[in-house]
Amino acid sequence: MLSVHNHHLRLYADPSRVVVRPFHLAWQSNGSVPSRTERLVREVLKMDERTAHDQLEVVLKDFEERHWQTRRVFMTRYDEIAVQLTLDGTSISDEKRQLIGAYFCHEYSYAAAALMNPSVVPHHDQSGMPDGSQRIIMSLRAVGEGHISSVAFREGIITQNAELRLAPQPPFATATDAHCDEDKCLQGPVTVFRHRDATLSGTVIFPITPAQANGLEDLRLVQFTHDDGSLEWLGTYTAYSGREIQSELLRTRDFRSFDLVPMSGSASRNKGIALFPRTIGGQYMSIGRQDGQNVFLLKSSSLGHWDEGEKLLEPVYPWELVQMGNCGSPIELEDGWLLLTHGVGAMRKYSIGAVLLDKNDPSKVLARTREPVLSAADEDREGYVPNVVYTCGAMKHGEYIFLPYGVADSSVAFAFVPIDKMLSLME
Repeated sequence: MLSVHNHHLRLYADPSRVVVRPFHLAWQSNGSVPSRTERLVREVLKMDERTAHDQLEVVLKDFEERHWQTRRVFMTRYDEIAVQLTLDGTSISDEKRQLIGAYFCHEYSYAAAALMNPSVVPHHDQSGMPDGSQRIIMSLRAVGEGHISSVAFREGIITQNAELRLAPQPPFATATDAHCDEDKCLQGPVTVFRHRDATLSGTVIFPITPAQANGLEDLRLVQFTHDDGSLEWLGTYTAYSGREIQSELLRTRDFRSFDLVPMSGSASRNKGIALFPRTIGGQYMSIGRQDGQNVFLLKSSSLGHWDEGEKLLEPVYPWELVQMGNCGSPIELEDGWLLLTHGVGAMRKYSIGAVLLDKNDPSKVLARTREPVLSAADEDREGYVPNVVYTCGAMKHGEYIFLPYGVADSSVAFAFVPIDKMLSLME
């Protein structure tokens, strides 16, 4: 197995990272019986101003230091609730509005259970970077209460000396907002926004549509160069409703607004689509796993529509015999497209391998690693799901591949892999 430079930094699940989320009361009105929402609002409105003030102070004492702009969050939540109610011109004080908003919020620990399956891309802002260094943006799959997955981000810098420096997380995390009414059932494409004052490293994208209700899983980010030379950051992920899965596409140019777009076509019913970072021969291309076992090359005239492709790779070596899949978008090298793969072997042990594809015709496999590039070993075997190493995307950095990877579905580790050494493993 290849000797890689493992960085000392490790990221772990952290139950102290909480955000304020809407608290939804599911019971609705039944004829003359008020809904739970209406009853709760009426109880607050019946309070005298002194009681409402005292109750709000109790809430703020418990939570104001744990969250960013807490009073504004409560007011925003009140506005979302108010559109459902008939208030008949009732004059409501700001403190009562804040208290009502607080009753319809709750804390959510978005990474309490697991932090895993990262991907990484060059940052959209490289100003002031010295030669050999570049800013990066990393996505992470964060798993919280109810095993619901969301997308978290971390910014950082990698240097020419294979050093990694992550930007500190702010004390308060914030969730993206869709700017839509509480009672609107969102379907299809939706745009979510990072708060104007929030850093990307403190931003979390939560499920918002019914198709996403149980999670946004395994975002595979890629910096995509369009035919006109413009850049867009794209990411494929799995939306899980609790019953069905659907591949969706995240699109952004500034990491302040994010379009979340369901993908169409027969291939979109499967997990793990990874986009090439540009068109090839006038076509969009991606890597998928259509049968749950082999690796496929998909071609399309649209970024959002993917039908069945052609089989590209099948398990050959013992460490990948159970199944194979991609580990993120192909990386363009002078020698061809470097595709990281994952393989599952005996005892469901995961390993990461690599394949080299022809630059002009990616359906041609030039070489592949007989042995894994990275495999679960020693302390990396223990965790929520033992014996798993997995990445959703690496990137080229000088003569290295910078590889963030999930460990046992419990933490995230980092490695710098010499490109020449990796290619020398292939045959």
